[in-house]
Amino acid sequence: MRYLIGSIICSTLLFAQSETLVIDAQDFQADDKKGVSIFTGNVKIKMGQDKLNANRVDVFFTTNKENKKVPLRYEAIGNADFEIVTEDKHYIGNGDKIIYSPQKEEYTIIGNGFLQEKNDDRKVYGDTIFVNQLTGEAKVKGNENKPVRFIINVDRGDEKGKN
Repeated sequence: MRYLIGSIICSTLLFAQSETLVIDAQDFQADDKKGVSIFTGNVKIKMGQDKLNANRVDVFFTTNKENKKVPLRYEAIGNADFEIVTEDKHYIGNGDKIIYSPQKEEYTIIGNGFLQEKNDDRKVYGDTIFVNQLTGEAKVKGNENKPVRFIINVDRGDEKGKN
């Protein structure tokens, strides 16, 4: 069997929205006492237009007031990449490890981080990239060997043809 878990439709793994979350992986294990589900082997997660892929994804849960399991954090490890589509933005990114906290709408990319905002074709590279979609806060850290790099296309308007 190619995938042990094929097209799981998890009613207990819903974000705040009521969309269907689909997780494909080669292996699955869960520990309800610790509140974690572990997916390994070519993991592909999809909800709406959003995607998260990695060699391993750990999903950490809490129980809400209605006694339903709600994801607190996703940790994608190994060949991790994602695509996020909002009403007005389209992001793609990758790194060694990606942590997503859905309730806070925070993303942290750790190790060889890359993030591109496709609408404006803005790119950032760094050792650690943090983005909070609710507050608009972003932080990027480099290191001595690999500084932070921003690539932004600047529209020079009418100035372009004058020189």
